[in-house]
Amino acid sequence: MLLVIDIGNTNLTLGIYTDKQFGPHWRLATDHQRMADEYGLQLLGLLEHVGLNLEDIDGICLSSVVPTLTGRLMQACRVYLLQEPLLVDAELNTGVTIKYDNPSAVGTDRIADAAAVVQLFGAPACVVDFGTATTFNAINRNNEYLGGAITAGVNVAMEALVEHTSKLQKVDLQKPPSIIGSNTVHAMQSGMMYGYISLVEGMVKRFKQELGEDTKVVATGGLSEIIASETDVFDVVAPWLTLDGLRIIWEKNH
Repeated sequence: MLLVIDIGNTNLTLGIYTDKQFGPHWRLATDHQRMADEYGLQLLGLLEHVGLNLEDIDGICLSSVVPTLTGRLMQACRVYLLQEPLLVDAELNTGVTIKYDNPSAVGTDRIADAAAVVQLFGAPACVVDFGTATTFNAINRNNEYLGGAITAGVNVAMEALVEHTSKLQKVDLQKPPSIIGSNTVHAMQSGMMYGYISLVEGMVKRFKQELGEDTKVVATGGLSEIIASETDVFDVVAPWLTLDGLRIIWEKNH
């Protein structure tokens, strides 16, 4: 069995693959204060919860966009799971050629997304990842990762709005009764939900102008299903795409 771990700024996502079959998986809050021992005990607890032992894990593939936590999770895997993780970077065989000006500057989650979409859905493709940041990632028909666009994620935008206004308070991201909100809560939900949908639709249109109209549009990340439920711009909704990418990268390097 393969354990895959993606360390994001907001979420820590993990999953188990038996061969190519996606098994138990988790989305946890990233705790920037937690130490290696604490993460190690958490990993052991998750495995125990689904009836797995250390002997069941044959390998670990890890990606991280949080440098301060990378070493801690690597150490937790070594000490508590007795495995040396494969740490994803732009130098590995991913099945995708990185055409970014500085390949090492590309977030490893974006590399994993590109690896997954090329193998699972084909290119050209635009992957929209809804995380702490909302990223738009472009892969051309030659399986080359070109780069993309980055903007503030929905929750980050919500927090900034609340922080810089006197009377607005944070609301849940959900569909309001109508686009025209008749109270402050519904007005904020409309602005966040449909404002972001309009942003995504506009960006995808522009990406297709450069990549081609046959570009596959894939949504991933923790908020992908919520956003995708209100627009038909996506061909595929794959909330766990990054973990699929880590599994694919592991296979290509073993």
